[in-house]
Amino acid sequence: MSKSHTTYSAEKLFSLLQNNSDPAAFEELYNRYWLRLYMTAYKRLSCKEDAEEAVQNLFESLWKNRHKIHIRTSLENYLFAAIRYIVLHTIYKKTATQSLPSQEEEVSYPADNSCEENILVNDLTSQIDKIINGLPPKCRQVFELSRYEMKTHKDIARLMGISEKTVENHITKALHQIRTSLNHFFFL
Repeated sequence: MSKSHTTYSAEKLFSLLQNNSDPAAFEELYNRYWLRLYMTAYKRLSCKEDAEEAVQNLFESLWKNRHKIHIRTSLENYLFAAIRYIVLHTIYKKTATQSLPSQEEEVSYPADNSCEENILVNDLTSQIDKIINGLPPKCRQVFELSRYEMKTHKDIARLMGISEKTVENHITKALHQIRTSLNHFFFL
């Protein structure tokens, strides 16, 4: 890998990946984001193997679909929104498989839906971005610092000159708005 890749922004690396299929750019993105994406997945899944698989699936999809992906925000926002979707999908699959028939019963498995999943991820990301952009400015800023920049409540409070309780209230409000607005994605 070229030393210069480490100095590039995520967006520049993704541009190199899209336009030149640059494996060094992909490797730098992988090294830069793997641990944070893994920690995000692990927080929700509480299973090392599932979290690793979720991150692996994300990077595999990023490589395979690099020419088709259109990012409307930042690459970092896209990656964290995608890992959240993959985690939700993993949780859904685990709960669905708990009620599957035994091996003796005939089972038909659905076809590979990776293209449909990518479309859903893009739609979901777009919808989440719209919801976040519609939040009051201070609430949006607190939410973005918490979820996208992974800052603690204490750090956000200090940075913005507000109490930790106010930070909690803003995040609770933002999450409530997102959940309420996204109900139709999960209950069709």
